[in-house]
Amino acid sequence: MKTHASPPPAIGLPELALIAITFIWGGTFLIVQHAVTVSGPLAFVAARFAVAAGIGALICRGQLRQLTKAELFTGMAIGVSIFGGYALQTYGLMHITSSKSAFITAFYVPIVPLVQWLVFKQRPHPAVWAAVVLAFVGLLLLTGTDGLSMGFGKGELITAVGAIAIALEIILISRVSPQLNILRVTIVQLATASLIALLLMPVMGEAPPVLGKTFILSVLALGCASALIQYVMNWAQKRISATKATLIYAGEPVWAGVIGRIAGERLPALAIVGAILIIAAGILSEWRPRRLRADGKAIVSSD
Repeated sequence: MKTHASPPPAIGLPELALIAITFIWGGTFLIVQHAVTVSGPLAFVAARFAVAAGIGALICRGQLRQLTKAELFTGMAIGVSIFGGYALQTYGLMHITSSKSAFITAFYVPIVPLVQWLVFKQRPHPAVWAAVVLAFVGLLLLTGTDGLSMGFGKGELITAVGAIAIALEIILISRVSPQLNILRVTIVQLATASLIALLLMPVMGEAPPVLGKTFILSVLALGCASALIQYVMNWAQKRISATKATLIYAGEPVWAGVIGRIAGERLPALAIVGAILIIAAGILSEWRPRRLRADGKAIVSSD
C-alpha cells in the first residue's frame, strides 16, 4: 500500500470542466424523454450522435486525414459502450421519468471500480463494497414497490443495465493514451455510436422518425451537447483518474432531479431517500481514510 503526505490537489480546470458538463448532462434527460414521444429510441440515438460527430468533423476537418489505427480502434471501442449506455437509457425513458432515470443511471458510480477490478484486475478499496450495497438499497427504494419486491419495472431494469455500459465507457476513456488525438478519438466514438444505432433500426423493426419540430430541435440540441460532453470527458479524464471523474459525475442526477422538478416531475418520499442513498454511495466509493503521522500531518491512502 502506497502512501503520501501531500494534501489532495485543489480543484483545477479538468475538475471544473467536468462539473460544467455534468450540469449539461443532467439537463439532457428531460429533452430525451420528450424526444422519444415523437421518435423511436434508435433513430434518436443515431441522429443525436450523427450531429455530434458532424460538429467534431467540421471543427477538425484538416486533422481527420491523420487518423491513426490506434485512434480508430480506441474510438470504436468507446463508441460501442456509448451506444449501449445511451440507447438503453433512451429506451428506459420511454417508461420512467427523467428524474428517476438520472438517479438510476448514477448507479454506474460505484460500479466503475468493480468493473476495473473484473476487467483490469484493479482490486477495489473496501469502501467500494459498502458503496455498492448502499447504492443497491437506494435503487430498490427509488424504484418503489416494484423494487422492494425485487420485481424491477421494465424501464428501471433497462436503465440499470445501461448504467453498466456507461461505467465501461468511463473506464475506457480514462485509459486513452496521452499520445492519441482526443478530438479525432471523440469523432470516431460519436460516429460509431450513431452507425450502430442506424444499422440496428431495421433489425429491431423501428421506423424512421417524422421530421417534426420537436425531433429536429431535440436532435440539434443534444447533438451539440453530446459533442461537448464527450470531448470534455476525453480531455479531462486524461488528466484525472476515472474514480475521481465518477465522483464528479455523481452530481449529474442531482441536476437532472432539479430540472425535472421544475418541469413538474415529483418523486415520492421513499424514492427521494433512495436517490440520496445512490448519491451517498458515489461519494463513499471515493472515500479513503486518513491517518496521522507522528508529526501530525495527514497520510492519504492511495490504494
